[in-house]
Amino acid sequence: MKINSKYNVVLYEPEIPQNTGNIARLCSCCGARLFLVGKLGFSLSDKYLKRAGLDYWDSVEIIKYDNLDDLIADFPNSNFYYLTTKSKNIYTNFNFKSGDFFVFGPETRGLPEDLLKKNNKSAVTIPMLDGRRSLNLSNSVAIVIYEAIRQNG
Repeated sequence: MKINSKYNVVLYEPEIPQNTGNIARLCSCCGARLFLVGKLGFSLSDKYLKRAGLDYWDSVEIIKYDNLDDLIADFPNSNFYYLTTKSKNIYTNFNFKSGDFFVFGPETRGLPEDLLKKNNKSAVTIPMLDGRRSLNLSNSVAIVIYEAIRQNG
């Protein structure tokens, strides 16, 4: 199966290099661009980051932004979806399209509350059993990106 859709994965202040490396590899495999926003919890030369991404680094487009406001301003006509455990909007209830942005927060704290409140209609969750805190970041990205790909053939 060939994938032609172009999606955008946004990691806001990611903390764990292995997750970001895994996500970079995923983006390479499905043709998504990877945006790294804000303060990173690691160096882009980190050996764990590089190891997790294997030999896929040359085939993924990585774009760095200092803040989320600038990214959103640069793509005013795009849909932004904010992944969180603090929403009732299940990701499968949305119709994603090529060019959409999927914003994921840092592993230990998630996206800022004020951002989620301001964008509550596009705050999206992946359902889990009660009492569970969250899924692994790279797993969450994979679930949502491949749902978008599934929806669009």
